[in-house]
Amino acid sequence: MISQKAKYALRALVALTRVPTGDSMMISEISRDQAIPKKFLEQILLELKRAGIVMSRRGRMGGYVLLKAPEQVTFGEVLRLIDGPIAPLPCLSKIAYRRCVDCTDEASCEIRHVFQRVTLATRDVLDSTTLADAVEQQELPV
Repeated sequence: MISQKAKYALRALVALTRVPTGDSMMISEISRDQAIPKKFLEQILLELKRAGIVMSRRGRMGGYVLLKAPEQVTFGEVLRLIDGPIAPLPCLSKIAYRRCVDCTDEASCEIRHVFQRVTLATRDVLDSTTLADAVEQQELPV
């Protein structure tokens, strides 16, 4: 399960994806439109800024804007940034691998084999779905 913080980060990024190119969005607008507590959103946007995903502008036309193209930002990238490893077991993590303390042999671990399939499928979806894809999918008629 993803954290509320990760869900808010994704909602804020989707909102910024919908902004016309060159325009920015104020924190107060994102907060109001996406029902995200403003103080929490400030922390999230600061993390996204440090990661080079968004940038802030000052002044009358100020606010936040995507620094990367929506086609370049994947759900997997955002989730790893906010929540850390996606893997359900430490022995399956790409960025925080560690052997399970109670495992004698990873190669023959039935639990690992099942969750490895789950992890690979999840990574495939999250690492191939961009902000642009999410916005396009939502705009398609049902």
